Amino acid sequence: MKVTVNKVDDANIIVSGTIENSAVEENINKMAVQAGKEMKVDGFRKGKVPAHVVKKLHGDKLAQDAEGEVLRELIDAGMKEAGINPADMLGQPTFKKYDKTDSGIDVEVEISTRPVFEAEGHMDVLPAFERPTASDKAIQEKLDEIVAQQAPYTKIKRKRMVRDGDMVVIDFEGFVDGVAFDGGKAEKFSLKIGSGQFIPGFEEQIIGMKYDEEKTITVTFPKEYQSSDLAGKEAEFKVKLHEIQEQVPAELNDELAQKLLQGEENATLEMLTDRVRTQIESTEISKLYNEDLKPKLVEALVEKFDFALPNNIVEQEIDAKVNAKAREMSEEELNSYKDNPEKIEALREEVRADAVASVKATFIVDALAKKEEVSVDDQEVSQAIYYEAMMSGQDPQQVIKYYQENNLLPAVKMGMIEDKLFGKMLGLDK
Repeated sequence: MKVTVNKVDDANIIVSGTIENSAVEENINKMAVQAGKEMKVDGFRKGKVPAHVVKKLHGDKLAQDAEGEVLRELIDAGMKEAGINPADMLGQPTFKKYDKTDSGIDVEVEISTRPVFEAEGHMDVLPAFERPTASDKAIQEKLDEIVAQQAPYTKIKRKRMVRDGDMVVIDFEGFVDGVAFDGGKAEKFSLKIGSGQFIPGFEEQIIGMKYDEEKTITVTFPKEYQSSDLAGKEAEFKVKLHEIQEQVPAELNDELAQKLLQGEENATLEMLTDRVRTQIESTEISKLYNEDLKPKLVEALVEKFDFALPNNIVEQEIDAKVNAKAREMSEEELNSYKDNPEKIEALREEVRADAVASVKATFIVDALAKKEEVSVDDQEVSQAIYYEAMMSGQDPQQVIKYYQENNLLPAVKMGMIEDKLFGKMLGLDK
């Protein structure tokens, strides 16, 4: 078999050749003989099925398998001639030609390999920045916010009217067209005025009520209200006020620190203050990193290193970006792309530059992570997903299962490695 290898660039080669019919037929015969030793066919002893019977029963499958075997031999020969280690091949070869002729099959495939480049000078492109520090004012405001959150509600000592921000204890019953409706009644119900917990207009009409006062409140249910029987309808609520409670400011002291820093031995206000300072600075650093430093660093690294990229991986990334755009399109816009290859190709070219930069950044991060000995194990990935799920109120096990079933864990892991690497380069991990 004659094989020709053309080097496209350092990451891609074209292997071409002709798969002769005789080579395919030879493989078919070998496979038929082997299959005959393993098959069981009525009228023949097991293992004694003639090759011509096997070919008659499974001719199409044998031909397909035989072509595939010779094709693999052609690709292996091309890679050997090009000096490519099979472990460096990325993805599947891309067929440029597969034309069947009377004498055989003319084949042309593109093979992409892992880029090789010198990962040096990456520290020369770090963006300059000032590490955020928490001001005394910001720390005090956060402490005041904590105090307000910890302030308990207690019954007012001097009787007065209800004010915005009060907690009230009320009885109420709701009616539509004079008829009480399900779920519209409660006794000794605690409601914070201004919380927006009730139908718009309800809480505002409680303001000004006095102890033991009874009042009829008229409101209109929102049109998008969850119960279709009540949506958009006017309702009357008979309300009786039992009690008014107001927040009593908590004291900012060691006792409050011990309450908040449970598990910390001999917690003090100073320790709480330091914790607040760290929290504020971490939030600011995270914002600075995600909104400014990370984009600048990725752009600088992509600009810094110049190397050939595997074409098949670039095309995959273009596919992903086109699909992402398609998900945002209206049905009318999507239809405009049907049977319009020129428009589809124009869209692919539109996203190509971003796709190239994205793929390039991935290989750069991978190389630099190895150089800087930065890694993330599978347990860290699971823990990160678990925590995010908990914070968003989702079932962590279900979220992890979703990531596994949709093969999303490698992308999450790569993102974590990138952040860990950049954090180390920028000195944010200190």
